[in-house]
Amino acid sequence: MSEPLIRVEDLKIYFKQKSSKPLSFRSDVLKAVDGVSFVIERGKTFGLVGESGSGKSTIGKAILRYHKPTGGKIYYGDAEIGSMKKKELLPFEKKMQSVFQDPYASLDPSHTVQDIICEPMQIHKMYTPAEQKERAKELIHVVGLKETDLRKYPHEFSGGQRQRISIARALSVRPEFVVCDEPISALDVSLQAQIVQMLQDLQEKYGLTYLFISHQLQVVQKICDEIGVLYLGNLMELSGAEDLYANPLHPYTQMLISSIPVPDPCVHTLDKIVTDIGVQSRCIGGCKFHNRCPFCTEKCKTEVPALREVSPGHLVACHKY
Repeated sequence: MSEPLIRVEDLKIYFKQKSSKPLSFRSDVLKAVDGVSFVIERGKTFGLVGESGSGKSTIGKAILRYHKPTGGKIYYGDAEIGSMKKKELLPFEKKMQSVFQDPYASLDPSHTVQDIICEPMQIHKMYTPAEQKERAKELIHVVGLKETDLRKYPHEFSGGQRQRISIARALSVRPEFVVCDEPISALDVSLQAQIVQMLQDLQEKYGLTYLFISHQLQVVQKICDEIGVLYLGNLMELSGAEDLYANPLHPYTQMLISSIPVPDPCVHTLDKIVTDIGVQSRCIGGCKFHNRCPFCTEKCKTEVPALREVSPGHLVACHKY
C-alpha cells in the first residue's frame, strides 16, 4: 500500500437553507455530505461517482477548503487541514490545485493564456517574471498546444483546448494533488478520450495524485485506481475499480453500472430499480436508498447500514451483507 496523501474522516458538510414550511422563520439544514471517510494514496487516482446532488463536488471543494467542514477531519499527509485558518492553509494551497467542469467559465476572458498560466505563480510568489514566462512556455507544450497560443485569449480556443489551458494553469505551481471536478463532461466524446489520456500521462510524468469526480462511469473505470460511490451525501460502496465493476454489491452501484449505455437497443437493464431520483427527497430515516431499492426490508427503513468490509478492500453500506 502506498503512503496516504489525503485522508477524509467522518466528513460532514451541512448548509442552512430557507425552511420549506410556510411562515416559518427557522432554517432547514441540508446535509450535503454526512459522515464520509476515505483515503487517497500518493500517486493514485481516487474516483467519486454518483448522480447530480450526491455531494461529489462538495467533497472536492471541502478538501480544497473552498467549503469549511461542519464536522470530521481532512488530512493532507500528517497535517489536519480541515480546521486550519486561512494563513495556516497557504503552504497547502500551492500543493492542491483544481480543474473544473467548464473551462470557459474558469478562464478570465480578459487575460491572455500566458497571464492565466502565470497568475498562480504570481499569487504564490514563485519564480521571477522571466522564469514565470519560461514556465508558461514549457507547460503550453506539455499540454499539447503551441507557444504562439500564449498570446491568444480564451475565446479563440475550442472547449478541449481551453481545458488543456486549465490543466496547464493547475500545473504551474507544481502541485502534488489535483481535484478534477467533472473535467470532461462539457466536452464531446472524441475530446474526452484525449483529455483523460493526457491526465494519465501527466500523472506518470509528475507523480500527481488525483481526486477524479464524475458521473461518467466508463471514464472513471479507465482512469481510477479506487472508486467511492456516493448517494445523497453518504458513501454506499468503496472498492478498487476493477472489483467494483466486476462485482458491484450495493443496489445503487448496480443501478449506476447498468445505466452505462451498451450498443444494443434491445437491452433493458433498469427494470428492477426505481430510477426516478425525485423520490429521494421523501426518504426519511434508515438507508438513504431504501425507497428506490427493490430489496428494501423493514430494517432498511429504520436503521442506517454501516459501511463495512465484506471482502479485502471492498466495503459496502447495505443490510444484505
